Amino acid sequence: MPNIDKRNTFAETVFTYQVSKDQRVFIAWHGKQVTILKGKKAAQFIKKIETLGHREAQLLMAKATGNFKRGNER
Repeated sequence: MPNIDKRNTFAETVFTYQVSKDQRVFIAWHGKQVTILKGKKAAQFIKKIETLGHREAQLLMAKATGNFKRGNER
């Protein structure tokens, strides 16, 4: 498996998430909301993130935003 986190970014908590009463998931990057997941995507995200460790959860949130693939985010 290739090392996705080459700069060790996910050792820190750069992404956070909150689940609302209506099961929407709000994902934030450095405290700034970047995406909202609803419906099936939100349900899958909640189910999956509960089983992951810190680093894997950070990667899942990065992938869920869809905009953190280029490697130039700091």
